[in-house]
Amino acid sequence: MNTNESLVLNKIDDISFQYLETPKISNPNDVIVQVKKTGICGSDIHFYAHGGFGYFRLKKPMVLGHESSGVVVEVGNEVKTLKVGDKVAIEPGVPSRFSDAYKSGHYNLCPHMVFAATPNLDPNGPSAPGTLCKYFKSPEDFLVKLPDHLSLELGALVEPLSVGVHACKIGSVKFGDVVVVFGAGPVGLLAASTAKQFGASKVMVVDVVDTKLEMAINLNMATHRFNSKNGTIDDLINELGQRPNVVLECSGAEICIQTGVHVLVPGGRFVQVGNTAGPASFPITEFATKELTLFGSFRYGFDDYKTGVALLASNYKDGKDKASVDYLGLITHRFKFKDAIEAYDLVRAGKSVKCIIDGPE
Repeated sequence: MNTNESLVLNKIDDISFQYLETPKISNPNDVIVQVKKTGICGSDIHFYAHGGFGYFRLKKPMVLGHESSGVVVEVGNEVKTLKVGDKVAIEPGVPSRFSDAYKSGHYNLCPHMVFAATPNLDPNGPSAPGTLCKYFKSPEDFLVKLPDHLSLELGALVEPLSVGVHACKIGSVKFGDVVVVFGAGPVGLLAASTAKQFGASKVMVVDVVDTKLEMAINLNMATHRFNSKNGTIDDLINELGQRPNVVLECSGAEICIQTGVHVLVPGGRFVQVGNTAGPASFPITEFATKELTLFGSFRYGFDDYKTGVALLASNYKDGKDKASVDYLGLITHRFKFKDAIEAYDLVRAGKSVKCIIDGPE
């Protein structure tokens, strides 16, 4: 029965509301979640405006959304860790249980990953609907229960926060590190806040938009900011007081990739998080002579979602007024589900930092 109200991207520049089939329990470990809050991600906008990015191309209509939280409404008969009424954050990518990537502990690299609102790289594999719908089905072990004191809005931030968590883990960010983050979008800001909570002594966010840089400081997500339009690499280093030993590149801009190599201390660590529009020119000689280490960071892996929830839970344990990091301040716009297309157009126009859409009533 088609009672699952959903937001569907039909093709470039064409989004519509549709009623699709409501998911049913088909596996004893399945869980049905009523989606309550969903954030708009940059990848959603790439599909909406350009039909995809990189290897991921829109081939047929798909339900949008993958940054979601909700409430459990039905569970399979072997589900042990969740019950009806629990609030959960939805990890939106499920790997093949038979892939080498999964077996080796790198399930986020599985070539058969079924990821919400993303075409499957395997031409013969299934694609998952997105989470901008009333009901979404997930395996039990790809849902993380939210503590009672965390709101569903915070639950929707777990997905981009987990990208930052994964980047910091990949780069082995630890107590005393000095970190520079390029890009003050949601992922960059959340990566910066994670680096701080992992113990970095200094965290600088670099961007060209002053309002985003002000947000990094005002929300207590970074200790330093730098507008790269207004200064040189030497100015950046002087503002920070030293060269960083870790760079988290979250913009995908070629100039930021190059600058990250230039500013790093010899022996430093460079983590590439942002996606570029195409091949990028890279200062390989400087990279080699400094003996830098380059890491790629893709989505999130084992325990990253749980770490993200734990960071939020610890931050808000004494209430939002006493939180050390104002994650909720990252949300600049909120929309009802009926206005979701307007929300996408706002984000596409670059007028929002993080936009949250309510689930269908």
